[in-house]
Amino acid sequence: MKLPSLGFGLGLRKEHYQAILDTSPAVDWFEILSENYLVPGGKPLYFLDAINERYPMVMHGVSLSIGNTDPLDFDYLQQLKDLSERINARWISDHLCWSGLAGVNAHDLLPLPYTPEAVKHVATRIKHVQDFLERRLLIENVSSYVTYTQSEMTEWAFLSAVAEEADCLLLLDVNNIYVSAVNHEFDPLDYLKGVPKARVQQHHLAGHSDYGDYIIDTHDHAVVDSVWALYAEAVKHLGPVSAMIERDDNIPNLAVLMQEYEQMKQVSASALSESVQDQGGAHV
Repeated sequence: MKLPSLGFGLGLRKEHYQAILDTSPAVDWFEILSENYLVPGGKPLYFLDAINERYPMVMHGVSLSIGNTDPLDFDYLQQLKDLSERINARWISDHLCWSGLAGVNAHDLLPLPYTPEAVKHVATRIKHVQDFLERRLLIENVSSYVTYTQSEMTEWAFLSAVAEEADCLLLLDVNNIYVSAVNHEFDPLDYLKGVPKARVQQHHLAGHSDYGDYIIDTHDHAVVDSVWALYAEAVKHLGPVSAMIERDDNIPNLAVLMQEYEQMKQVSASALSESVQDQGGAHV
């Protein structure tokens, strides 16, 4: 059901273009922000092509607005399809959200009400996108700061229902789970246990800003210990899943980011080892 794992990756950012070409870091793959490469020509596409010659890539978008009620933007989808063919993208992902109304972009990833009606609406739109792209889509859980009184199920039940109805795959953002768990006071382990294991294709890891009473997903800090611990639990429960680190602001040099990359690999390896030991002990 899932695509082959790519191992461990990083988000490709312009600050690291030249360093990647100069040093060829031991990264398994890169994730690109799709919208950064939809304009023909220029340096971004030059570096994209050069780096793509050395590394596998996946695409991650922020403009699909799959939960919206506006018609799907097929011009945008054609651009995504063309870009995916250009770089032989292993997969394409976007967020389970809406981001505007009546053609106006709110420039934010807004949560949906968790209702059966919303499941059908979103799943139908995902099916149309998948038919057009001729591939399955990965849908990512967003961090949230508000809830709807109309919601009739948990976020993870909603995400799972959408994935099953649309027959799509999941990008499970571990940091987003942690952020929402703190903001809305639920157990993040319930989230991990509540999603369909066979559909989780990728993980995101990132930093956030902690304001005490609430947390905001900012991608401008290193991954914190509590998110590393939750990632370890994700690995124990879901097994080996392609994972990568997002950093969108306050971006360190590549050598510093590679230290965090190695930590991701170590956390995963330790969690898998513990999982094997636990399973072995269960049969004694």
